[in-house]
Amino acid sequence: MPNSASGCPKYEPYVLAVPTHVLDVDEWKAREAAHAARVEPWIASRLSRRTQGKTHPVDDFLFDYYPHSPAKLAAWHPGFGVVLAGSEADLGQKRDDVNYVDVENGITASRPRLERHRERLVAAHRLLTATQSREPRFGCFGLHEWAMVYRIPADDVRHPTSPLRLTPAAIAETVDAQGLRCTHFDAFRFYTDAARPLNEFELTRADQPEREQPGCLHATMDLYKWTYLFSPFLSSDLIADAFELARDVRTVDMRSSPYDFADLGLEPITVETTAGRREFAEHQRQFAERGQRLRQRITPQIEALISAIDVPPCGP
Repeated sequence: MPNSASGCPKYEPYVLAVPTHVLDVDEWKAREAAHAARVEPWIASRLSRRTQGKTHPVDDFLFDYYPHSPAKLAAWHPGFGVVLAGSEADLGQKRDDVNYVDVENGITASRPRLERHRERLVAAHRLLTATQSREPRFGCFGLHEWAMVYRIPADDVRHPTSPLRLTPAAIAETVDAQGLRCTHFDAFRFYTDAARPLNEFELTRADQPEREQPGCLHATMDLYKWTYLFSPFLSSDLIADAFELARDVRTVDMRSSPYDFADLGLEPITVETTAGRREFAEHQRQFAERGQRLRQRITPQIEALISAIDVPPCGP
């Protein structure tokens, strides 16, 4: 309820002087259940493999490379500026989450906790808007995975439990013939020493905002990172959308690699051939379009969080 003198919510100073949406118990419980049902197959398969000591190059990558646990992915949050109404019994463990504060008739995400993310929010916004503004490039043909095994012994590869489907000599021949045009630092940094000088660009973390472009598979996968990093201030629905896209991208990433994952149902995209390169480029175009649509949802929400931080809080 607003304070007539200041226009601020009654539960100052924790909530910004911006419109706040209230979800009643039935509404947010339904959304929470829908989220749980959506992510359960991804999480259940991960946990099952862990108990069996098995790994999967697609699904486990999304939990190992991106340190967002199954429990965190399973948790549903509405995002900043939304009040979850209900009693203590209704709210359960959410009331114990340090990122929430009590308000009248419920809980909401904490402004002081959001403020801690300002520097990272600004950096993410800069990177996402820069990437979104560029024309996508489709000439890399997924050879970053090939560059990671370029001219090294077969037993030194990053996925030692999976065989290579080509000889080291054939892998080197493909890289030498096609060239390396990677624009993503977090792929480039795993190149072998022999491959790194072959890349069109010498990439660094500092120049990532100047190099990243929307045709890059890894830039699209990283949209997942730019959502979960700001949980619970971005909604879990957005995070799940980013996870789903990253999973699709990673599947093509591994299918176009020099590894043989046929036993996992990942039929190779043979980028060493003209037909395979065409197939990869078509996937790349589709992912670029999906990634741009997702950026167009993420970027304004991050911008809104930054603006919310910069609005003076209510109260003294």
